[in-house]
Amino acid sequence: MTDKDMGWAIPLMQAGYTGRGLVYLAVAGISLYSIWQGGRAQDTSSALGWLEGTWGGAVVLFLILLGMLAYAVWRALDAAFDLECYGSEGKGIIARAGMLVTGGLHLGIGIVAFSLLFGSGGSEEGSSIPRYVGTVMQWPGGRWIIGLVALIVMATGAYYLRQGWKASYREHLRASRFTTRWNPVLRAGVIAHGVVIGVIGLLFMFAALRADPQAAGGVGEAFSWLSGQIYGRLLVIAVCVGLVGFAIFCFVNAVFRIVPRASGPDVQSLAAKLTG
Repeated sequence: MTDKDMGWAIPLMQAGYTGRGLVYLAVAGISLYSIWQGGRAQDTSSALGWLEGTWGGAVVLFLILLGMLAYAVWRALDAAFDLECYGSEGKGIIARAGMLVTGGLHLGIGIVAFSLLFGSGGSEEGSSIPRYVGTVMQWPGGRWIIGLVALIVMATGAYYLRQGWKASYREHLRASRFTTRWNPVLRAGVIAHGVVIGVIGLLFMFAALRADPQAAGGVGEAFSWLSGQIYGRLLVIAVCVGLVGFAIFCFVNAVFRIVPRASGPDVQSLAAKLTG
């Protein structure tokens, strides 16, 4: 299959990143609204459940469902055909394996959206992550498995933090007036996403070290942990605002992301333009 034949992947990528942006916009926006009302930041399932009961929320949930399916398929094809030219060396294999993991995680979000749209309605009370972690801990070497998962998740968070700090994501975006002017917002969004992922990994590590499945958690538990730190409420608000930036980052990727095997050789990246 030649590079010219790869254009079919672009619409999948665009739909996937659009759906991903909607998810983070919902989580961040609803969390900020909840905090303003005196509540607390929401996890992904709670945010999607809140959408279910709002006017027009079913339409947004349906778009999220389609987007998550598209993102999962896009990541699988990206990994299989190496559409972004990561290569077949060690680092490239790890990057492509990571695509499959992120695709599967977002497919899980799509399943939540599907259950809200076509299931019995409402979402399960509390996070189901501790239950799954508890099941794994009952396996031989289960704590070591959770510890390994924690290291992988923390490494992913560190990867996003490094991407934001060094602004290396610019290599994957087309240069335009929009991406140039909004680069600080994109950078803050990637860093905020790294913070949330890193805290989730830390919670998994706490669960492994303490043999306590209840210590593990997802986005909601990460917000709760952050809120318990010094200036926790302000920290959570800052991260939520940053996640709005990450939602914008996802929308920008939907429009301006460079897919090397489909975009052509004459596309100037944002990194090339800003570095001259």
